[in-house]
Amino acid sequence: MKMDRIVIQIPAKLKAKLDAERRQGTTASGLIRFLLENHFSGKRAA
Repeated sequence: MKMDRIVIQIPAKLKAKLDAERRQGTTASGLIRFLLENHFSGKRAA
């Protein structure tokens, strides 16, 4: 599957939480991809 890149800005507090997840072995990309897939699953695209 071809992947596209996105660039986002987030507050420092959220970045710190992402960094903590990274120390647990979860990548920011993987977490964001998981959250987006869950958000859009079962919903019809506009």
